[in-house]
Amino acid sequence: MGGIAYLVGMSKALPHPGPEAIDLSAVLDALRDPIRRAIVLMVAEEGERRCSSFLHCTTKTNLTYHVARLREAGVVRVRVEGPARIVSLRRAELDARFPGLLDAVLAGTRQDPPLARLVETA
Repeated sequence: MGGIAYLVGMSKALPHPGPEAIDLSAVLDALRDPIRRAIVLMVAEEGERRCSSFLHCTTKTNLTYHVARLREAGVVRVRVEGPARIVSLRRAELDARFPGLLDAVLAGTRQDPPLARLVETA
């Protein structure tokens, strides 16, 4: 097994790595960017959200790039609902694979003043 899983039953399926294929290096690389960490914190604190709710963080083109990087690394799941893309955190899978990692990243993001302000304006 492993590899990439596809969400089905949608007009456009988006590839996501299976839980066993989530790679620590890819996760760390995706989370090294402050905008991506802010997105993950917002989803962790508020639950799933539309991609458009992150537009205060960056431009639409950059947002598309950042969400794709998080999805491809296995940090978030993105599903398509009509014209919207809904982002949710793959917390259970990340916690099972890398215990404590997500909590440490979220705690560090909360303590970063510029990122905390970005999250507060959401």
